[in-house]
Amino acid sequence: MDRGKRPNKFVANRNNKMYMDLKDIIREHALPFLPAKSLFRVQGVCRDWKLQISTPFFAHNQSLSFQALSGLFCQVPGDPPSFISIEPKSCGVPDPSLKFLPEPVDIRASSNGLICCQGRTGVKAYYICNPVTKQWKKLPNSNANHGPDPAIVLVFEPSLLNFVADYKLVCAFPSNDFDNATEFEIYSSAEGAWKVSGEICFASKKLVPRSGVCVDGVVYWQSKVHGIVAFDLTKDRSQLIQGYSTGALGMIHGKLCSTHANGRTITVSVLANVYSNTMQMQSNSRTWKEKARFVIDNPVSAGSAYDQAVVLAIGCNVVLVQIGKTILAHNLNTKRTKAVWSAAESDIRCISYVNSLVYL
Repeated sequence: MDRGKRPNKFVANRNNKMYMDLKDIIREHALPFLPAKSLFRVQGVCRDWKLQISTPFFAHNQSLSFQALSGLFCQVPGDPPSFISIEPKSCGVPDPSLKFLPEPVDIRASSNGLICCQGRTGVKAYYICNPVTKQWKKLPNSNANHGPDPAIVLVFEPSLLNFVADYKLVCAFPSNDFDNATEFEIYSSAEGAWKVSGEICFASKKLVPRSGVCVDGVVYWQSKVHGIVAFDLTKDRSQLIQGYSTGALGMIHGKLCSTHANGRTITVSVLANVYSNTMQMQSNSRTWKEKARFVIDNPVSAGSAYDQAVVLAIGCNVVLVQIGKTILAHNLNTKRTKAVWSAAESDIRCISYVNSLVYL
């Protein structure tokens, strides 16, 4: 027997075992943290990965593990939606125009991989969909008149115990009974029905559509005058928060944040004290605390004739801004800014999006 071949066979077996171990480690501990587009690409690595990625359990696990801001769904009034990816090689959807829905739609809100759209015809029904899986559901008609451009917020928090998405749709609409007052209507997927809250916010003015965000069970909207309207889903109570500079609302480190632009200087502030306006005049307490400040000096936008940046979205330490026709993404951790789109229209409407496999 040629003993010289034994080490080669031993090494081959050991390498094969190491490969199998590494493949299992990646499958169990890395795959759930990848965005949906990357997962579809790696299905070809081996049959086991393809089978695992296609299971509802894996989709549930991925929706819990991956919640990074992936890009923007954008729309010019009258046109179909489109998708702008922060990382085009890893994040994307198969049908950005959402043509799999039964009618043309306007995008209204998003939350952790789900998109809320509204039909343009008939009763203008609401649809909830996952643009990755093309799953969708048409919601029953609302009880109240939400208006032509509703201030609606989709609330979806992936839960360890719920394999099917449990979500709420919250709309703040002008009261028909009281001037300068706002009422609230909530759709619950668990109940399959709309319900008008008994709460009325008398201090509020008109709200900004697509400005809403939910943080820790409280929904916030920008007011068209300085201020924020808050509605607590658990307590069924509303509040007007004063001391606010116009900007985009978002969430950072589990807190509500306000991000506004002054020229090309971007300031990110977090909500520190909602009761600061009721304290004594000498109190040092402030409603907002500055978290970050940076200047957009990306070479791609340096030659733009536009000096005023517009904040489009913020989430997961990423701020998306528009300067002229250029949309840029700034990472608060790495301090780096890069252009992600160079043909944006001035009247573009955008909502942030997470590239998730969540099941409807």
